[in-house]
Amino acid sequence: MPDYAYVARDMRGQRKTGVLTANSQRDVLSMLDGMSLMPVEITPAKGSGDARSKRVSGQVMANAYNQLASLLRSGVPLMRALTVMSSQASKPALKAVLVEIKSKVEEGEPLPVAMARFPRVFNDMAVNMVRAGTEGGFLEDALERVAAFTEQQEDMKGRAAGALAYPVFLGCVGTAVVTVLIIFFVPKFEPLFATLREKGQLPAATDMLLAFSAFLQNYWWLLIATICIGLFSAVSFLRTDKGKYWLDWAKIKFPLFGSIFLSLAVARFCRVLGTLLNNGVPILRSLEISRAAAGNRILSASIKKASENITAGEKLATPLAASGHFPNQVVEMISVAEESNSLDRVMIQISDSLERTTFRRMDMLVRLLEPMMLLLMAGVVFFIVLALMVPLLNSSGAV
Repeated sequence: MPDYAYVARDMRGQRKTGVLTANSQRDVLSMLDGMSLMPVEITPAKGSGDARSKRVSGQVMANAYNQLASLLRSGVPLMRALTVMSSQASKPALKAVLVEIKSKVEEGEPLPVAMARFPRVFNDMAVNMVRAGTEGGFLEDALERVAAFTEQQEDMKGRAAGALAYPVFLGCVGTAVVTVLIIFFVPKFEPLFATLREKGQLPAATDMLLAFSAFLQNYWWLLIATICIGLFSAVSFLRTDKGKYWLDWAKIKFPLFGSIFLSLAVARFCRVLGTLLNNGVPILRSLEISRAAAGNRILSASIKKASENITAGEKLATPLAASGHFPNQVVEMISVAEESNSLDRVMIQISDSLERTTFRRMDMLVRLLEPMMLLLMAGVVFFIVLALMVPLLNSSGAV
């Protein structure tokens, strides 16, 4: 349903503004009448659809959660706090979202219901934690925990991106250097090797290098077209459910890095589950949210089976162990936590431990990857130089 912005006056003549979701302006009139408001102007809300489609960075959202929690702790009413935040928001996307949330709350919607209208800004975990905080009377604590979790996730993303930045840079530079050598440097030797090719004395490596260089010079457009078609086909496939499932399977099976991807997914699941349970969200709902937050469909299927087992009255640890995707130590800790009724605290401890261990392994692999890429680049350049120099040295020796 579309949104409509309205300007109205109440029984005391005070001006009221807001946004209502309705099928038509006639429905808006009925809704305003039910609110004892006299309509002055009703127009389609501008930017409301845009606000729902915009994304806001995790760090900005963490700051927003902390700011709202601080205002509420200071005794500022929720409506006033939302007004202050929307007026002070520096990011247009966040400002638009806060304005609409304020409008919905003003109409009588609970805060978590208004937040759920913007799934690209507020994920299920944040909405459910705020709902639990609202119902349990600890909204400020819930907001601070959402902020802490969001900051931790942003820090983890930043560390992963930072660790891979230099190897990716080396790969791009190496590819560019080799391409320039093959396209612009190697062809200059073609006239020198013409006689050797006619006599059949040109080494196979040199002949292959010259042929590849000629192909790039004459059919570069075909190579670019093939790469573009391949990328388009791959992206189209990966957007399908089958493609997404295959990609998640490939991630955890990838040599060297597969165990890292799996450990990070398990850590993410444990942290979300522990945080939700700690905020009073029921176990089945917590499992449903954390299953989606894991970010891996293979792992998600195992967690879904565990949810079904819990519904049947069984323990969580048993199906997780049977899946083969959870480390034995993690399963043992979950089993003990279930018996001691401390699952929320233990899940966060598991996440902390897994993240520390995984990032140590990632740092080690990245440190190994950098010299390996340098050696690979040096090997390719050495092959090019050797393929060009050997025929020249042979011909010089023959003379």
